Amino acid sequence: MRLSWALVHSRQAEDVQRGIAMLEASLANSSSPLQQREKIYLLAVGYYRTGEFSRSRQLVEQCLEIAPDWRQALVLKKAVEERIAKDGVIGIGITATALGLIAGGIAAALTRRH
Repeated sequence: MRLSWALVHSRQAEDVQRGIAMLEASLANSSSPLQQREKIYLLAVGYYRTGEFSRSRQLVEQCLEIAPDWRQALVLKKAVEERIAKDGVIGIGITATALGLIAGGIAAALTRRH
């Protein structure tokens, strides 16, 4: 568990991926609900750190099913949801900008024809 914790909290992307792989491989061997909850939480952290926010949210929600009042999981869930919302707003802004550029290009092309 300590190695998995260290790997998913590493600054190196390869280490985070190794930690995720170790945790996923050992998840089925969890002997207690507490150990399973810890592994699922660490997986959620790992996926958050790799930018896979929807997978992280799914896992943190599994943690909260096991322990609804677990503060660490609640904090992570809030961070994940804020990041998803932020990425959604950025995505909408990029789409709107692209559409504006396309519309501007079409308008310019039509203006040149006349």
